[in-house]
Amino acid sequence: MITIINYGMGNLGSIVNMLKRIGVQAQVTEDVAQIERAEKLILPGVGAFDAAMERIGSIPGLREVLDYKVLEEGIPLLGICLGMQLLTEGSEEGKLPGLGYIPGCTLHFPSDMGLKIPHMGWNHIHICNDSPLVHDLPEEPRFYFVHSYYVQCANPEHVVCTTDYGITFHSVIQKDHVYGAQFHPEKSHKFGMRLLENFAKSLIRA
Repeated sequence: MITIINYGMGNLGSIVNMLKRIGVQAQVTEDVAQIERAEKLILPGVGAFDAAMERIGSIPGLREVLDYKVLEEGIPLLGICLGMQLLTEGSEEGKLPGLGYIPGCTLHFPSDMGLKIPHMGWNHIHICNDSPLVHDLPEEPRFYFVHSYYVQCANPEHVVCTTDYGITFHSVIQKDHVYGAQFHPEKSHKFGMRLLENFAKSLIRA
């Protein structure tokens, strides 16, 4: 069972449907008691960084239980899109600190790239470090992206994949049992299914 955290800013239905397609049970909840019993967590996200952190902080006990599950129990957590950015220490989009589970920051794409922002549509990822999250994926699979900000990890060892869009940015990150995907695996067909299946069926508690 995967627990998908509902804090009001995620593409929840598509994630649940994709997990069903690969035979994985999932529950969507903001209930702290249910999250406290979770074995694996997905933190989705669509929208603005500060608004997301405010929503997480507005649900009594949610931040505390997240920190406990991730930092003390060591259960696997996957952040998707904005959810990945929330794993960092902060964002140029706002002023609030992030969750800080993976050292790094979230930056805005340079305005002088000559490319449309947001970065939207299909693009390849380049696997540069081994991770169970990308097990059995080809060298350069395609995923669906929608974002104006990108993550820059402080430690190269936490970078699993990169993607090129005017600049090279970090598109899959990992620190121990905490994972992030900048793209939307739930909208990325067979490669998205493979990545979510890796998270659901292959990863175990740290």
